[in-house]
Amino acid sequence: MTIATKTQIPLVDLKAQYATIKDEVLPAIEEVLEGMQLTIGPNVKAFDEEFAKFCGTKHAIGVGSGTDALQLVIRALGVTNGDEVITVSHTFFATVEAILYANARPVLVDIDEKTFNISVEAVAAAITPRTKAIMPVHLYGRTVDMKPILELARERNIQVIEDACQAHGATLDTGGRAGSTGAAGCFSFYCSKNLGAYGEAGAITTNDDRLATELRSLREHGQSTRYYHPIVGYNARLDEIQAAILRIKLRRLEKWNERRQAIAKHYDTVLAGIDLIRPQLPPAGRHVFHLYVVRVDAERRDAFRDALAAEGIGTGIHYPVPIHEQEAAQFLGYRKGDLPVTEKIAREVVSLPMYAEMSDAQVETVAAAAKKALRA
Repeated sequence: MTIATKTQIPLVDLKAQYATIKDEVLPAIEEVLEGMQLTIGPNVKAFDEEFAKFCGTKHAIGVGSGTDALQLVIRALGVTNGDEVITVSHTFFATVEAILYANARPVLVDIDEKTFNISVEAVAAAITPRTKAIMPVHLYGRTVDMKPILELARERNIQVIEDACQAHGATLDTGGRAGSTGAAGCFSFYCSKNLGAYGEAGAITTNDDRLATELRSLREHGQSTRYYHPIVGYNARLDEIQAAILRIKLRRLEKWNERRQAIAKHYDTVLAGIDLIRPQLPPAGRHVFHLYVVRVDAERRDAFRDALAAEGIGTGIHYPVPIHEQEAAQFLGYRKGDLPVTEKIAREVVSLPMYAEMSDAQVETVAAAAKKALRA
């Protein structure tokens, strides 16, 4: 039973961030409304250019959500009925939804226990003649080791789609930023992300000119020019107000990510020596800590969270039910025990408060409450 109390240190504090940029956000929204060019206007076009530059890609295509990003890329790469896409069960449901929208089959594989990311060995074992794409998920702000994934894909002529929805600004073991390798990268700008809109928004990054052209058409009902539809597309446009807000935030993303890294380092110091497992830094690449996720023994996790809640500290579980155990995915035929590492992690993970505006004192308060809870 979770104890109800007033939260003093929330899991994420969007109001604290807004206070730092309010003086820029409100005039930007007003400017959009004064101009009333609300769809694919100057802010969307500018954001596409700025985000592509940030990610180190030739193109970025702003869309309505991270789910739209995944769905459009899968469609544009020709994934269809009978094809298989390899991905993980330890992720948000949208990763698998996008595959199912294409009438393709998600092939769910296990994760690495230390990184929480897709297991390369499991990917290699899951490839069949029907495998059309591999979709690694950069979870919690840590990127997947892409070199072996890309090698597997090249050897077998399989497309790679990066689900980078939690990895804005994270760097890869290949040297570039998340979303800059493979066929395309998919981003969500859900409000709590490192780069978040005030509503729903997303983007696709790619270095493929042909793919970028098709994606721009797909996001606008398949239009080539207004009212001319060579293909059937979607209503998946990024709107001008969200683009204006994202442009303001993008200018601060590097600074915010650096602060998240500093908070994570502080957590590592003050949580040392207690009975939980802290997240590990990658040997190559940069973790941007969308979430700071620790592991607590499954039998103690609920009591641990209740104890922190009693101290006014918010926590989360990302994600409590793996996709292969979800009711909506039962038709895929997976059973409990099929992905043992995924299932173990789902019973142990706890997300502690993490946002760039957190003070050192708040980090120490969370740590003191965690120590007290584990002693109890």
